[in-house]
Amino acid sequence: MSSLSERLAAARREAAAQGRHAATPTADAALLADVVGATEPAADVPVPARTEPAATERRAPGPLSSRAAAAAGESRGGRRIAGTESDRLEDLKSSVHAELIKQLGPHLYDAEMDQDELDRTVRTVLSDVLGSQDRPLSAADRARVTQEITDDILGYGPIDPYLRDPEVSEVMVNGHDDVWLEKDGRLVKAEAHFADEAHLRRTIDKIVSRIGRRVDESSPMVDARLPDGSRVNAIVPPLAIDGSALTIRKFSTDPLTVQDLINFGSLTPQTADFLDACVRGRLNVIVSGGTGAGKTTTLNVLSSFIPTDERIVTIEDAAELQLKQDHVVRLESRPANIEGKGAVTIRDLVRNSLRMRPDRIVVGEVRDASALDMLQAMNTGHDGSICTLHSNGPRDTLSRMETMVLMAGMELPIRAIREQVASAVDLIVHQTRFKDGSRRITHITEVERMEGDIITLQDVFIFDNSAGFDENGRVLGRLRSTGLRPKFLEKLAYANVAVDPTIFRTERI
Repeated sequence: MSSLSERLAAARREAAAQGRHAATPTADAALLADVVGATEPAADVPVPARTEPAATERRAPGPLSSRAAAAAGESRGGRRIAGTESDRLEDLKSSVHAELIKQLGPHLYDAEMDQDELDRTVRTVLSDVLGSQDRPLSAADRARVTQEITDDILGYGPIDPYLRDPEVSEVMVNGHDDVWLEKDGRLVKAEAHFADEAHLRRTIDKIVSRIGRRVDESSPMVDARLPDGSRVNAIVPPLAIDGSALTIRKFSTDPLTVQDLINFGSLTPQTADFLDACVRGRLNVIVSGGTGAGKTTTLNVLSSFIPTDERIVTIEDAAELQLKQDHVVRLESRPANIEGKGAVTIRDLVRNSLRMRPDRIVVGEVRDASALDMLQAMNTGHDGSICTLHSNGPRDTLSRMETMVLMAGMELPIRAIREQVASAVDLIVHQTRFKDGSRRITHITEVERMEGDIITLQDVFIFDNSAGFDENGRVLGRLRSTGLRPKFLEKLAYANVAVDPTIFRTERI
């Protein structure tokens, strides 16, 4: 058939044979649209291959087929427009970014330049560069490009908004296009992503270079910190197989107080009073727990109980503690340089701190042979020292301490190590992160003495989880007294610190 009229007539005959066509203007229009849509498709719209149905179910193409084709064309056209717009903005960002780097040059990395002055300079030059572009921009696009470039140059690129978000407690980057966040103790995927691996590496380099550290193929792992004290860990290829991994654990600019921990349910008012007395009474305390259990936060809170007239020396891998006392000396370990020399370990700093006339030694985390020096400090007149340690429980805390002392290579007998531990450590505060994301202190345990070859422990307060969970999966338990009075109350009394004996009554908690 060569003409449209002949094709239309054939379509009418087929419809009549199947009993579905009435000679009405509407039906004729539908058939005409179907015939035209089936034989003369638009150039942009692909026509799907028609499959032949069974003879009993065969139907002629309906009037919706041409509409669907048109809708598909509009949808694809919309995606093309959106993709083109996104590409245009990315190209604009790249060109503006390059021009900004060209104009500002070394000012961006001038350590002596005030941050507010640098911020003003970058925004002024950025406004001029955007104004000189010959590509028209809407107000929304201009604000977006300005914010993203400012974050990239002055901040940490696409993750900068999350670092400013008080609801985000941790940012995890698993490769340039995979970013996760921790909110309220739960993991959620972020919409942000880095442009490529080089973009992510530039951000990592910016973070670590500010504290004099480096990360490259010869030194592919690094611990660092942000100016606000947030903890940073980065690991790059070849150790990170799928691209560089960056983990940032944020610290609040306003540190949590003991009242905050009480409000969160981590502590009760009675246990807070008890820990206050223990710190003022110069007991040696170990804060233990798993990764992300809140040990550093608890250490900060315990440190806030230290009297203001004492000299405190803090020792950390990356300075995170936020002590409010006036007399604080902060020390930070240092990795080896590119030649493999110049490393200063936690153990070196603990030994050095003994010559600094400290009243208290606070170690951010004991994880190696520095445990031996920490025990020596606790046993040689530096009572009231506090440190953190990774473990699964109070008993495991002592086992890990023994293992780390053995790492010093002194070949001490186990009994001698245990006697040192039992003599040095007075209290273990163990913290746990529950499935609902909450962080709770679950054990406040006294380290008593040696009985044979075993160190005896006594729980003073223990987390009672008999209440179970609510309908949202939140923990309903809380710390309760075991009813036992610790034996170190005499030591507290010797330091002129009194503890209300009713704290240990089980019915009060």
